Amino acid sequence: MRYVDEFRDPEKARYLVKDIQRLAALIPATANRPLQLMEFCGGHTHTIFKYGIEQMLPPSVELVHGPGCPVCVLPMGRVDDCVTIAECPEVIFTTFGDAMRVPGSRKSLLQAKATGADVRMVYSPLDALAIARDNPDREVVFFGLGFETTMPATALTILAAERQRVANFSVFCNHITTLPTIKAILDSSDMELDGFLGPGHVSMVIGTHPYHFIAGHYHKPVVIAGFEPLDILQSLWMLLKQLVERRCAVENQYARVVPEEGNIQALEAIQQVFEIREYFEWRGLGSIDHSGVGIRNRFAAFDAERRFTIPNLSIADPKACQCGEVLKGVIKPWECKVFGMACTPETPLGSLMVSSEGACAAYFNYGKMPGEVPATAEEVS
Repeated sequence: MRYVDEFRDPEKARYLVKDIQRLAALIPATANRPLQLMEFCGGHTHTIFKYGIEQMLPPSVELVHGPGCPVCVLPMGRVDDCVTIAECPEVIFTTFGDAMRVPGSRKSLLQAKATGADVRMVYSPLDALAIARDNPDREVVFFGLGFETTMPATALTILAAERQRVANFSVFCNHITTLPTIKAILDSSDMELDGFLGPGHVSMVIGTHPYHFIAGHYHKPVVIAGFEPLDILQSLWMLLKQLVERRCAVENQYARVVPEEGNIQALEAIQQVFEIREYFEWRGLGSIDHSGVGIRNRFAAFDAERRFTIPNLSIADPKACQCGEVLKGVIKPWECKVFGMACTPETPLGSLMVSSEGACAAYFNYGKMPGEVPATAEEVS
């Protein structure tokens, strides 16, 4: 299949792995500690585990799995707010499927559905708008969730609802932003990162320019990466090449999809409908300034937070859950005390075990424990 098979070529993988090993040996820092390279996007984490890319790398290169899965960073209190809205008898609550099983303090949306709430999975906010048109006597709420990747679809749906005068449609907005979160990670005393794999899908919307502060102010190289195994390997090679040459730049490996200026129409829709919140709470990371968006006053009629009374409480994760440490890259998924035992994809304690892009779920499905036989380049094909 074109644009897939050529990015899973074992021969090219062998060449890249060999040159990654050569470059890593040229970096003086690796004599004292492994290089810490963070992939921010959950899609990258999934590819890394699925294709055994970590096991292909030399010991001097360590991948740190960042918080780039929007379902995984959803705080427990916001899940409780969803359940509160969903349990209103007049409400049809619509959501993407991967959010249905995220645990709240009382129950998940899937459990709320099992006890009588009208919770429906949709593939697009436009599906939710169609449900609202078909059910004018019900309040239809769409759970707006995700980074800049999914913001445009939510914004355009709100604009369509206004244009079509669909008065029984609203959005419970939990969209979050990438750049303030990266800044918070770089400012954290817990982290000592040497470079970033930039998120491909987010960059398709926002472009490459917003990342320049990482290279300019923090002096960390960035490579925006695609999602196939050779995309990841080439992007790691590009990061190491910058480190060997003592450069800090923003490079775009995913140029076949990501334009430098981003998607202008998508950015205009985001700007028209949303405004930056003063702060937003992230699971495991706490409150991060300017890291979420809310719906502008002009579109208040479509804002579920204004139409419904919700608890809006900050609730701590279960004490046994170490999602916060995994999200910050402080520990690996398998180092969590409950990983694979009390916490599995079937019985998740934390959100990282729910989403397919969560580091714990990806590692549970594809990961190799320390000491197991490493993957080979042939496994990429």
